[in-house]
Amino acid sequence: MQLFHRSTRVSAAFDDSNLVSAAGLVPAMALAVKTCLGELADQWLTLPGYFGANAGLKVSALVAGMVAGADSIDDMALLRHGGMKKLFAGAYAPSTLGSFLRAFTFGHVRQLDALAARWLVNLAAVAPIASGIDDYAVVDIDDTIKEVHGYRKQGSGYGYSGVRGLNALIGILSTATAAPVIIGARLRKGSSGSPRGAGKFISDVLATVKRLRGKDATGLVLLRADSAFYGHSVVAAAHRAGAKVSITARMDPAVKRAIATINEKAWTTIQYTDAVRDETTGAWISSAEVAETAFTAFVGRKKADRVHGRLVVRRIPELNAKAGEGQQTLFHTHRFHAFFTTSDLDTVTADKTHRQHAIIEQVNADLKDSALAHLPSGKFTANAAWLVLATIAFNLSRAIGTLAGADLGKARSGTIRRKLITVPARIATSARKITLHLPAQWPWETSWSELFEATCGPPRTATT
Repeated sequence: MQLFHRSTRVSAAFDDSNLVSAAGLVPAMALAVKTCLGELADQWLTLPGYFGANAGLKVSALVAGMVAGADSIDDMALLRHGGMKKLFAGAYAPSTLGSFLRAFTFGHVRQLDALAARWLVNLAAVAPIASGIDDYAVVDIDDTIKEVHGYRKQGSGYGYSGVRGLNALIGILSTATAAPVIIGARLRKGSSGSPRGAGKFISDVLATVKRLRGKDATGLVLLRADSAFYGHSVVAAAHRAGAKVSITARMDPAVKRAIATINEKAWTTIQYTDAVRDETTGAWISSAEVAETAFTAFVGRKKADRVHGRLVVRRIPELNAKAGEGQQTLFHTHRFHAFFTTSDLDTVTADKTHRQHAIIEQVNADLKDSALAHLPSGKFTANAAWLVLATIAFNLSRAIGTLAGADLGKARSGTIRRKLITVPARIATSARKITLHLPAQWPWETSWSELFEATCGPPRTATT
């Protein structure tokens, strides 16, 4: 594509008060209203003073801006252009929304957590973002460092990543038929260790899972985590909530002794990197193998605190760096990767399921590509509130994608934003009715129309 050869005759003027650049916010915020986002904010948030007033409208405005692509407080100005005031109420100035965020204390952030959990239940009742949860549900937890610059960010510090930042603990829920949604988030100091506060966090997210499931649900709820969360508080919190665990085990002496007891004939070849299926036998030809052995975790604690389960071990041949020089190994050596599980899944399935824990990294990347591109305030609690609002925006985008059709049900927030949200439109008013005129031949017109019909009712045929 190139510019038209008569482009020198083109001029531009910002003078149309009936244009909007993000018409997709109409069905998005209609969905937010239908799921009572603003009402829950008014009910749960008790911020005092002038800036704490109208909490429902301000929370909705911040979420709308994030859905439309805002990743800083200044970016919230995108809600105040063209004909936005003809479509929405509560399009606050960025300075007002910034003051609202800075009014948060730790207790108010916890109120926002409660709001987000209850709103997610309402959202799941309208959009199939947690379909199949009664039969099978997987909860993944992990932390990620959001890098910041300068010394004025309250709580920032150097953690395990070696960069200056703040630590965000994230919990996601996925099922066999639904893409991940975020069911919990906590912002912590940058120097915090991964397991800090993880026990309470897991109790909270599993309580949300319980609200999302039916009263008679009996399917498996599995908590997955990496070795940083291999500790008694995490496993105990999961067991109290009725969930099974699948957590990477650190290679301590007890784990090494357990691996040494595995019989050589117990190893089973699995589908792994570069694996090939034998056409005759149907077996996988692969360098990776798995086996399991009974294991009791936390034997150093009193008997009541010990947890009985299995140690599932994957072994991979250790490559000889000098094999190309003709120096062969005297005997085969392996690298071992073990995880502790209390589930009843068979060995191969348990290993395959545990490796899918990496899905949470995609969610972390999605957040950092959207509203979490910045932590915009110097105040820690304002950034903690921003994180929770970013997760609400993520889940709203996920619901928008599922209502727009199967093609966008598992799309990233950026894809949903590009195809469904940032669609320009011209506003026409006649007989007190508003009509949105959108671009002809929009490639995702069908998906947008399905979303609009699901949230606002069937669109009327516009007259020209």
